[in-house]
Amino acid sequence: MKTVQSISVVEDVTLVSLHDSPVDIGAVADIFEKLAAAGVDVDMISQTPPHRNIPDISFTVSGEDMGRVMTVSAELRAQHPDLKLSVSGGHCKISVFGEAMRGCPGIASRVFAAVAETKADIIMITTSEVDISLLVAKEDMENTVAAIEKAFA
Repeated sequence: MKTVQSISVVEDVTLVSLHDSPVDIGAVADIFEKLAAAGVDVDMISQTPPHRNIPDISFTVSGEDMGRVMTVSAELRAQHPDLKLSVSGGHCKISVFGEAMRGCPGIASRVFAAVAETKADIIMITTSEVDISLLVAKEDMENTVAAIEKAFA
């Protein structure tokens, strides 16, 4: 079985970061419940380790969902006045998937080395045992995918 079974791309991805977000997991759950209730499809999620007991949470959404995100963010800011929102659009998500990646050391290093050669602007990384997802600037998409494909050819 091939280690990497597929490399997929999702275009028009927007990164949303909530700075100084609540540290309480119940409050975090409430944030994502509100987004779900508004019909927002959240994809990549990353939380930074708390600094002074205050973490940042970043997640990606489709560019089409941004209006709903902004509506929810107004409600969130009313509940959490210290919450700061930043938004960055025009990105692509590249996902490297393979069942054989599970328990196979070195896959991430090969992906990152291939991407490093392209000098792509990597905005966010999330992983699981069988998936490495990279959020990249749209202009870096083609070269990044080609480099990953070459690394696993």
